[in-house]
Amino acid sequence: MQPIQPESTQDIVDTVRSHAEARRPLAIEGSGSKSGLGRPVDAETLLSVRGLSGITSYQPDELVLTAWSGTPMREIWGALAEKRQHLAFEPAASALYGSGNDAGTLGGVLASNLSGPRRPSAGAARDHFLGFSAVNGLGEEFKAGGKVVKNVTGYDLPKLLAGSMGTLAVLLEVTVKVLPAPEKQRTVIVPVSDIATGHRCLTAQLCEAFEIDGAAFLPAAVAARSSVDLVRAPGNALAVMRLTGSPVSVGDRCAALRAAIGLPSEELHSARSQALWAEINEVAPLLPTATGTLWRLSVPPASGAKIATALGQGEDWLMDWGGGRLWIARHGISSDDASLVRKAVATAGGHATLVRGPDALRRAIDVFPMDAPLGLLKRTKAAFDPHGVLNPCRMYRDL
Repeated sequence: MQPIQPESTQDIVDTVRSHAEARRPLAIEGSGSKSGLGRPVDAETLLSVRGLSGITSYQPDELVLTAWSGTPMREIWGALAEKRQHLAFEPAASALYGSGNDAGTLGGVLASNLSGPRRPSAGAARDHFLGFSAVNGLGEEFKAGGKVVKNVTGYDLPKLLAGSMGTLAVLLEVTVKVLPAPEKQRTVIVPVSDIATGHRCLTAQLCEAFEIDGAAFLPAAVAARSSVDLVRAPGNALAVMRLTGSPVSVGDRCAALRAAIGLPSEELHSARSQALWAEINEVAPLLPTATGTLWRLSVPPASGAKIATALGQGEDWLMDWGGGRLWIARHGISSDDASLVRKAVATAGGHATLVRGPDALRRAIDVFPMDAPLGLLKRTKAAFDPHGVLNPCRMYRDL
């Protein structure tokens, strides 16, 4: 593909408009850190928005940040850290696609709607996406949402564009909600003999008033890959639970949690705790790149252990969200294996996304679950991109 990197919004408008008039598809990306997520896009031109970079407005007292979509996440994180704030949905600096230290862009995080271990308590990326300006598939610039936390005017288009993977519009400027970062965090780690015991431990404590904002299960082989010594040392599978807040509150809740568990346990304090949850969030350090496929499964939390047992091959998997999200590496790279995974997950009332796999498989199947009727998806695509110019078929074969 021929890469182009416009330096202004007008250049992007002109590029999209000319391709729409010529009915020529465009591949859209930020930094390319998530190029392996979704179906391969067949296009002659690659439009990168990384030329639109920089924070345009940050109001810590109003809990609002506005930046160009091509702004690197490391710049966002740096600015927020200075004011002791953060993005509560915990976007990952993932190296799943060989992007190394490239943590991606703010626009890419929102377009993919990726959220981390805090998702059950803090919400998804779309829940923190307040407003934007963008270019539709006809080369028309439009805006939606606002630059304040309380905004209820009109349709909630930010939620629609979040997770649309650049198939509906090219994001230009985006506004997100930010929140105060926790002063302190600790993680309670509990060595367990099997997944059933670990899962019961997680679900039981999540039902109590400990305000746990991270709950994961690591099989023994996965725990052994951690860079954190106290995670590797037990040689067992681990149930891990994170608590955040003021130092006094975290200390008291940690002590109460360990007493309630009633099993031998250990605590990870600030640096170790942060390192472990960064690994869980990034996935790649614990499930390194290998042949085969990597699936992200969203299931009812009570079904987590059952699905992991049915679909996990060996110990190349991990459980997050107290059982609600599973990352499972499989050896199979066929459409039949993909159908097997999706059938098992659908039976439990969940859905599956192929997060990493060979191009041939990503072309053969719909990488993302179809969570709305095809007719509705087609009408939505036609409303924003009637000529199918923007990232055609990135999400589904027929769109």
